[in-house]
Formats: sequence, C-alpha cells, structure tokens
Amino acid sequence: IVAIKGVGGWQLAVDAANGRAVATLRRRKRRPHKPLALMAADVETIRRYCHLSDAEARELRSPAAPIVLLRRREDARDGLPDSIAPGMNRLGFMLPNTPLHHLLMARLEGPVVLTSGNATAEPQITGDDAALARLSAIADAFLGHDREVVHRVDDSVVQFGAGGRQVLRHARGLAPAPLALHPGFAGLPPVLAMGGDLKNAFCLLARGQAVLSPHVGDMSTPRARRDLSRRIDFLRELLGAAPARVAVDAHPGYCPSQLGREIAGREGAALAEVQHHHAHVAAVMAGAGLAPDAAPVLGVVLDGLGWGGDGTIWGGEFLRADFRDFRRLARFAPVPMPGGDAASRQPWRNLLAHLHAAFGGERLEDVLARHDRLPSFAALRNKPWAMLAAMIDRGVNAPPASSAGRLFDAVAAALGLCFDEQSHEGQAAMLLQARAERGPADAGAYPVTAGAVLNWAPMWKALLADLAEGCPAELIAARFHHTLARAVADTAAMLLAREGLGQVVLGGGVFQNVFLAGLVQEALARRDIPVLAAPGVPLNDGGLALGQAAIAAAGGGVPAG
Repeated sequence: IVAIKGVGGWQLAVDAANGRAVATLRRRKRRPHKPLALMAADVETIRRYCHLSDAEARELRSPAAPIVLLRRREDARDGLPDSIAPGMNRLGFMLPNTPLHHLLMARLEGPVVLTSGNATAEPQITGDDAALARLSAIADAFLGHDREVVHRVDDSVVQFGAGGRQVLRHARGLAPAPLALHPGFAGLPPVLAMGGDLKNAFCLLARGQAVLSPHVGDMSTPRARRDLSRRIDFLRELLGAAPARVAVDAHPGYCPSQLGREIAGREGAALAEVQHHHAHVAAVMAGAGLAPDAAPVLGVVLDGLGWGGDGTIWGGEFLRADFRDFRRLARFAPVPMPGGDAASRQPWRNLLAHLHAAFGGERLEDVLARHDRLPSFAALRNKPWAMLAAMIDRGVNAPPASSAGRLFDAVAAALGLCFDEQSHEGQAAMLLQARAERGPADAGAYPVTAGAVLNWAPMWKALLADLAEGCPAELIAARFHHTLARAVADTAAMLLAREGLGQVVLGGGVFQNVFLAGLVQEALARRDIPVLAAPGVPLNDGGLALGQAAIAAAGGGVPAG
C-alpha cells in the first residue's frame, strides 16, 4: 500500500488485481464495503473492464479528468476482485490527472485502486508531516513531491444515464468554477449558503453568478467542521463577497446551519432558513437557468431524510415550488423509523416498520410467523421485534418519515441485502439497484395505492408473495424499481394536470440511481411531460447550497431572528 501525494491531498494506492492488497487496504482504513476508485493509464485499458460510450470516454479525457462510474463488463475475465466494489455492477475509473500520476501509470501494466488518504470520516490529508504521522498505520511506503497542497480537493465523480451526464461529486476540475445564472439574479443581494450536514458544499451567489464550493464532505468530526470554516473564509476573500444574506437548512441540528447563524449574527447579515426539499428543487431550477421570478414547477424529491416544513421527517415529496415558496401536494406514506437514526444504519428496522404499516390490522407476530420460512423473516424473529413494535405503537423514539431512502432499505432487507447494518450511506439501495439492473426489462410492477398519499401496503403483499414463491432477487428488485417509477410518473401527471404546471424537476439523492431515474424519465416522456435538468449540479446534498442561495437571493425561505 503506497501513499501518493495528489493535486488535492494524499491518496492511497494498491495494485487493483491483488485481492490481498485490496483486503488489507480495507482493513487498515476501516472501509469494509464502500466502492473504491480505480486509475488506469488510458481509455483502452479501461475498455478491458467496462462498457464505455463515446460520451463517457470524452468525460474521462476531459481537463477535469473525473472519476466516471461505468458498467462493468459481464464477459470480462479481468482479474479484478469483487472486493473493489462488493455486490455492484459499476466501477469508478479515472485517468492520470497530475504529472506524477502519468509517470507512475506509464510504468504499471494494469490499473490501481486510488482512494483518499484519510482515516474513515476524516477529511483527506494534505500536509506531508500529517500524512507521515496519520497514514503510517495504513501505508507501507510514501511517494511525494515538494509542491505544497494549499487547498484540499477530492476527486470529482460523474455518471451517465438516460438523462445524460450527472455530477455526483462536484470537486477537482469542476469547482470552484462559477455557474452562470439567469440574468435576473444579477441585481439581487449577495448570499452565502451553507449546504447540508452530509456531502457538504457551500455556495456564494453574487453579481449573477453562483460559486458552488468543492465537495467538503460529512460534518461528523471537528476536523471536518474546521475545514469548512477555513474554506468559507478563503473563498469569500478570493471573490470579495460580503453576503447580505446567509441561507441555512431549516434542520436545527445541522453543523453548517449553526456556523451560518454565527456568521449572520457576527456580520449583521439577514438569516434565511430554507426547507431541505425546497432547496433540492431550487438547485435544479437555478442550474437550468430559470429566472428568479420563474413560474412554479412540480418538484419530485426522493432522498433519505430532510427536516420537513411541519417538523416531521420528509423524503418522498411532490412539491409545487418556485424560488420564493413551495407547497407540498403529495407524499409517500409516513412510516416510523424505530430507533431514530439507528434505522438509517440498520435496514432490518425499516423492514419491520414497513411490515407493521402494511399489515396494520394484524398482529406483527402473526405476520412474521406466516412468513417464517423466508430467510429475512426468520432473521427478523431473532431481532428485538416486539420491543420495536411497541415503540412504534406508542410513538416512542420512532419518528414518522415519508422517506424514499428508508423504503429502499426495507426492500433490500426483505431480499437479504445488507440486512443487519450498512457500513456506508446508501449501501442497501446501491445493492438493490445492482440486482434490479440484472433483472428482466419486462419485469412488470406491483400495485400501489395512489393519490395525495402513496401507500405501499399493496406492494408489500405482492412482493412477499413473490418471495414465498421463490422468485429471484433480480426480478423482485426490478419490479420494485418499476413500481416506484410508475407511481412517481402517475402522481406527477395527476398533479401537473390539477395544478396547471408545465414541467417536472427530479431532485434528491435517490435519483442518483440511474436505473430508477431512467424509468421515471421514460414514463414521463410517454406522457409528453418535460423534465428540467441541470447536468452540472449534484442531485444529492452536494447541490443543496445552490438551491438555498437562489431561494434566499429571490427573497424566499423563512426569515430567522
């Protein structure tokens, strides 16, 4: 394992074909399952391992040289261990992006794993002394140079789907290039927007342009929070921006929101609290070039969790939204999260909650007993299911959430995917997507109770019948994706007609699932419903700050004292 000094910080590299080395890297870095990025010397090498379109090849060769997620060749006898991306059918490849990487890759016969040089949940290390001190327990050797890394920057990540190019991580080579907004933003007050707690990036909006910062990351450690503060100071000094308004997520516990409140109080700037899912819609609107006084759109936002406008947890929302205001028109049926945040890490809890909701007229014990020949149900019976059911019934530490992410977790757990624990965010959903993409194109869909509240009880009953009949996991996963896509498209069509709206915005991290996004876009296209896109803006929380900034500049959000 070699630590290599890159343009934005230290990285860790191993021979990608050496399964023992990959396993050792995962063990030392405490990263058991999250996919690892790969670097190859040239595009021809990458073609040996992955399907590669002309657009994907151009993206790899572009000046930004991002990581591009590519479909792994099923027929490839490539010698790459499955442990690089366990259970996935995509690999993230990039080409050399510094002179040192070019020199290194020219002397190697195959690709290397190249991942950030840091401990789990910490920012990437930039200093030489810090690298020697903190990476010596991981790396066996160090390859460096005498150029100082002034600013940490992670690798950008891009993928392609039915809707074209999609940025997943806005970082090296892409940021902090300014995004040109509609000319109507030019005369509006400058805004500093703080972003969210996960996949954090902040945004400075001034003089008709928005500068979305490079990916900062998760705000779970003091070092990450100090890094955010330092980056904000630098970018403000570079751009000479003194914000008249500071925009924050309405969630009371987000660390960037707390920092934003401190900045607003210290500098006398107005503070605007912006609802999480409204910001997701506005990010796409701003990135697509809509004017600050543009007509409302129908925003469909599917993600894990966001603080709702009513104090509950949202995550499966249909919003009538412009830059100034929004109104929720429909939602996924709220399902409790037994154990609160623990349900985000342990998919079995969401399976239990969804079964409790779907079979509300029966005792949960009877439901489990009736299906106890299924492996996932047998595993549930070994969990403290009775205690969690009581928590749900009494409303104790089981907040209701209309979360699309937790629905994915529940279905994945039913199929035995990531049943006990997720070692990284979105792991269960990614495994479920990989299974679905191996399923038949004509998988069909399960029934759903549609309307202002999408109820999944009919789906669960049909899905369990498929499990009982021994249907393959790939077929069930595909049917679930088709079910969700049809329900979203049907609801969107109904709401557009009722509200007199002209176009749809798809936002939130769940739409990083290119299989689901493609099914939704195809279903909407069959109804001649236009979908607004902003290819340069992450749909996940990495784009949240752009939406916050646009809303606050246009006078939206909730003023805070």
